[in-house]
Amino acid sequence: MKIFFTLFAAGIVLTTLTLIVLAIASLFRIPFTYILGNLKSRRMSTFMSILGIGVVIAVMLSMQALDRGVTLATQSTASKDILIVMREGAEAEISSWVTRDAEQIIRTLPGVEKVSPELTIIFKLPRAGAPKGSNVIVRGVTPAAFEIRPYMKIVDGRMFHPSTNELIVSKRISDRFNLHVGQTFTFGPNTWNIVGAFTANGSAYDSEIWADEAYLGTARNREQFSTVYIKPTDPSQIAAIKSAIANDNRLKLQVRSEFQYYSDQMNGLIGIKILVSIVAFFMLFGAILGTMNTMFSSIAPRQRELATLRALGFSRRTIIGSVVLESAIVALAGAVAGLLLSLPVNGLSSGTVNWSTFSEVAFSFRVDAVVARFGFIVALIAGIYGGAIPALRTARMPITTALREI
Repeated sequence: MKIFFTLFAAGIVLTTLTLIVLAIASLFRIPFTYILGNLKSRRMSTFMSILGIGVVIAVMLSMQALDRGVTLATQSTASKDILIVMREGAEAEISSWVTRDAEQIIRTLPGVEKVSPELTIIFKLPRAGAPKGSNVIVRGVTPAAFEIRPYMKIVDGRMFHPSTNELIVSKRISDRFNLHVGQTFTFGPNTWNIVGAFTANGSAYDSEIWADEAYLGTARNREQFSTVYIKPTDPSQIAAIKSAIANDNRLKLQVRSEFQYYSDQMNGLIGIKILVSIVAFFMLFGAILGTMNTMFSSIAPRQRELATLRALGFSRRTIIGSVVLESAIVALAGAVAGLLLSLPVNGLSSGTVNWSTFSEVAFSFRVDAVVARFGFIVALIAGIYGGAIPALRTARMPITTALREI
């Protein structure tokens, strides 16, 4: 089965490249002004085709912007040089624990520059649209947590004081849960005071609330840490630190880079990936059909014209290439229209559930260069195949038959 799909993909790539070569080669025989003239001669139908393709591309780009936003919300700024130490077998911080004795051993390992012991706990808090509550990660930290994450910035209020019930809330969580500086809320037997709001450069920490580790642990009866973050003295020390922890039978801990951990967390968001893939497939199929319909309606009245070109000595490959090029231009113009139509969703805030942590992931739709490039690639494929099928049909028609067509 794998071989079949590999051969199928190779065939698609080869066919696509062949059609692109034919389209480019046709310019050496047929002037580009001729192709533009064909598009200008049917302005209204060309415009409607561009708009139709643009709407399809816009829907697809909006879904891609959702996927891109979620990906950046979990992986952006995650470092390959920062290590996360967790319990063996734990897939998420909330299901992990590291003893305080183990944390002291980790501090003494060669190559360790900074150690940040952290505690992660789930708070279920009400928000708009979910009055019964959604889960939010509350992270207990020490000052070292800010030293290994220099991109963390307090943008409103102040830092919490140690050993108090004070919290700082990410701006995204603040907006989604209506938790603002100066407010208080109750969770369990404790009342918590919000004294600051922070941003974390669009990272996973932008979906969290932070508190003093010692106070949070006491309030929730947690004596152990969830994880220990390590900043090595030098990236070359990473392998040695991993080996030292893995081979120390007193610890029974696993080590992953911060980047690898948050990449693995994407498994908890697989539903969004599947949804985006399904939508992208059907949008691509719709774009190809729309482009194909446009080119069929465009070529039908031009049977005589194309037959005349062949009678004048232009080859089938040149005719096919010119039609494919014309189709690709329409589709790429549709991609531009789709990109413009999708821009209003850029920056919109939303949230979803990470099923690995059962907590809220706040994110913003992102229509960036990666998303735009995907839209243009899809449009180009739609244009190539949408034009190739009617072009092949026309090119195979005998010249005498085509000259009699009205």
